[in-house]
Amino acid sequence: MTSLLSSLKVIARPKIEAKPPILAKRMRLIEKLDEQQAMAQAMLDGQAYEAFKDKVVKDPETGERKTVRKRKAVRPWYFDDKEHYYFEIKVGLKTLELDKDKAAIDVGKKEDLPAVIGTLIKAVESGELDTQILQLSPAKPPKQPKQAKAPAKQ
Repeated sequence: MTSLLSSLKVIARPKIEAKPPILAKRMRLIEKLDEQQAMAQAMLDGQAYEAFKDKVVKDPETGERKTVRKRKAVRPWYFDDKEHYYFEIKVGLKTLELDKDKAAIDVGKKEDLPAVIGTLIKAVESGELDTQILQLSPAKPPKQPKQAKAPAKQ
């Protein structure tokens, strides 16, 4: 080895264990709850809420790939009945049940929406909703590495 490479500590690549799938599901739900919190705050401030996502598109003339910000539609998870607000947690298109046959959270005044959503974010971070999340979207089994094909005998 050269003198520069000899100063580095070279080891065999360690096997990295896969992270539990619930962590990714928690992070996705927290991102969605953050969006809902921003939407509720915009409603309280009397502003329109706009969410964007980055999309990679190919320019038809040059063939070059570009990242473009596109507006995305976000539906509120909260609703009101005679100025009394309720909140539901969504995982995909399904509503998360917090207790048996109870999916809605009684918020009360619309001013309390951001605080309630903040409490939900903390509950998801601490893992309090893991069993309910896994009931709605069960973890997929880990992918098995593909076996190399044996050479054909002649």
